[in-house]
Amino acid sequence: MVRLLERPIDLPILAPMLEREITWLLMTGPDGALVRQLGLADSGLSRVGHAVRWIRDHYAEPIRVEELARMASMSPSAFHRTFLRVTAMTPIQFQKQFRLQEARIRLVADPHDVAGAAYAVGYESPSQFSREYRRRFGTPPSHDARRLRLVAEQG
Repeated sequence: MVRLLERPIDLPILAPMLEREITWLLMTGPDGALVRQLGLADSGLSRVGHAVRWIRDHYAEPIRVEELARMASMSPSAFHRTFLRVTAMTPIQFQKQFRLQEARIRLVADPHDVAGAAYAVGYESPSQFSREYRRRFGTPPSHDARRLRLVAEQG
């Protein structure tokens, strides 16, 4: 496909065929079942995708798995099982990881405001935030933020 850029005259004829070949290889390859699920509007993968987007958009808010399951038009147990299969995390773990990543971004901008970052991403307790942050990243938030900031300034 990239080589077609060198021959623009061939692009309109060969590009569609190459796209079809790539699609076919993806659909019949080892991850074909997962790829086929992506194309189905009402698949479990698609439903979990809606829940993932909701969590990303509302990460600072408390979530209830029952509500996410309702949004996905699934029973709570089926939703939990499908979510775990798709993301390798529970919905709560996914939200926690997303919150911690967002907090890390905030801390790079202002490494001195650990409590502010914690509250901004939905934690009610800075000490709980610090514990979970350290567990996830291996260092306290303020130390990690300073290190990341130094790396960014040097790079």
